[in-house]
Amino acid sequence: MRGSILENFAGDLEYNPRRAAIYFALAIASFSFWFFAAPKSKPTTTPIVFGLGSLTLLLKGIFLVRKSSEGLALTQYEMDKLSSTSQHGKLQQLPELAAQIVQDFGAGPLLLWPVLNMAKDVDASWTDPPRWPIILSGGVLFGLGWLIRSLTRTGP
Repeated sequence: MRGSILENFAGDLEYNPRRAAIYFALAIASFSFWFFAAPKSKPTTTPIVFGLGSLTLLLKGIFLVRKSSEGLALTQYEMDKLSSTSQHGKLQQLPELAAQIVQDFGAGPLLLWPVLNMAKDVDASWTDPPRWPIILSGGVLFGLGWLIRSLTRTGP
């Protein structure tokens, strides 16, 4: 299981500017949802999930643009295998790509919920942000993306 999780994250960091453009566009769209939300609804679950999800989409887009990110956390054998079969710039099949985006979006609230403690220090109106619903939302989205991705995977 550990190997499949590591492969899941490390194998997705190959240089791919087309995917990076999709990730940047979705990061801007999801951040806009949080930014343009009414001030009274910003500390609720949905806008926070979109705000944290936009951060992970942005970070993933940055990794997809950098050529030096390809093969991050892979062994030399896996790097050689990846470079011999790599097709830079080719997009995945739509269901697999959508599932990966959902998984990456869900990783934001799942992993970045401690940022809410810093937001509480910056803005006094965020007295008690809904931590558990945010963690649960991120976990459900991450798990859903992982499940769909494993069901739609075309290769070994």
